Amino acid sequence: MKKTVVIDVVGLSYSLIGEHTPFLKNWMATKNRATINPMLPAVTTSVQSTYITGKWPAEHGIVGNGWYDHTDAEIKFWKQSNHLVKAEKIWERARNVDPNFTVSKMFWWYNMYSSADYSVTPRPQYLADGRKMPDCYSQPADLRDRLQAELGTFPLFQFWGPGANIVSTRWIADASLLVDKWHNPTLTLIYLPHLDYCLQKFGGQDLAKIAPELKQIDDVCRDLITHYEKAGAEVMVLSEYGITPVSRPVHINRVLREANLIQVRVERGLELLDAGASRAFAVSDHQVAHVYVNDQALLPKVRALCEQTPGVELVLDREGQKAYHIDHERAGDLVLMADAESWFTYYYWLDDRVAPDFARLVDIHRKPGYDPVEMFMDPANPLIKLRAGYKLLRKKLGFRYLMDVIPLDATIIRGSHGRVGTAPEFHPVLIGNSVGTAPVSAVEVYDKIWAALER
Repeated sequence: MKKTVVIDVVGLSYSLIGEHTPFLKNWMATKNRATINPMLPAVTTSVQSTYITGKWPAEHGIVGNGWYDHTDAEIKFWKQSNHLVKAEKIWERARNVDPNFTVSKMFWWYNMYSSADYSVTPRPQYLADGRKMPDCYSQPADLRDRLQAELGTFPLFQFWGPGANIVSTRWIADASLLVDKWHNPTLTLIYLPHLDYCLQKFGGQDLAKIAPELKQIDDVCRDLITHYEKAGAEVMVLSEYGITPVSRPVHINRVLREANLIQVRVERGLELLDAGASRAFAVSDHQVAHVYVNDQALLPKVRALCEQTPGVELVLDREGQKAYHIDHERAGDLVLMADAESWFTYYYWLDDRVAPDFARLVDIHRKPGYDPVEMFMDPANPLIKLRAGYKLLRKKLGFRYLMDVIPLDATIIRGSHGRVGTAPEFHPVLIGNSVGTAPVSAVEVYDKIWAALER
């Protein structure tokens, strides 16, 4: 099969390709280009799983970046086991055709315990004293050591959080090139997250404001594409979603809280959401929210509340979910989609003084929903950088610390994604020799990758 490389430039839409991305603009002119119709939910783990299985979330089970585990009675976000994806992967099919086929999966999600030959994914060390140390996980295990010996420790704090920048994306690109040099895989999947940060923070309408970020990702793409095309590979550039401007956070859990449907535990004077004891609660994920109703007798009431909430465009029950291919047991009893101007927060407290301590941290696993505000240091505190520096000093000295610098003001977010029905200029891109020109569905991306492998 033909050597193929799929580069996932997160958040890329054709509206961003132009004077600030000269390489991509010129390279695209020599290729076929199509758009991908956004799927529900248009979020990373769901879309990636659809691309590499050719199945919808109703079949592969990845209904979002997180969901409620009924057995554990816990909300779980950003889990990494590939066992969660309940469908055959494209490389597993390819091995049946070509026994010599190998795949490198560089930072695409669900990368732990997958059947990929070579894979790398973020995986910090959580020390007993509470510190979180940058690191990554790989298959084979020594690949992590070889890469970090060459490139330095994976820059976790530049991958997500207030410090997120091009450094982590560049590390991923350089690591991909090393894996190609050492192992020459047939298929390489590369995840480049850089645009996700600036577009959610600032939106994409003012291109001059994000011009440096666009040039940085363009340079990374230039280096990758130039290398792989010299190696004779078929290169495909795509994205999972486009990021559209938003101005209104919807605090759906606060709506449920005010209706006495959410139960909290108070610990040290702070409130923790108790999902298992709540009659209904929402798991928010960008512009989509899964609402789980533990007391089914209340389902009509909960649905009515959601439908009456400003910023909610769609409320899908189990039957309605079928039309969007998201009717899976992991999905909420109701799936909500925000309108074009809105996105869902996870906030459930009614007074910031009782918000849990992790609300002011970068803490993607304990928060019962996605929190894009983690990309900011609190702009209301003029001494916030000094505070962060003091916390870093405590860390270096080995003391316990809380990097509690994240604001609780969701109105500062300017871009989001997850919904369907966005304008075509914000649809995800699909560029390559074998992609055609007609718009495709998310499941058809699998077929385009397969066609590239068969060229």
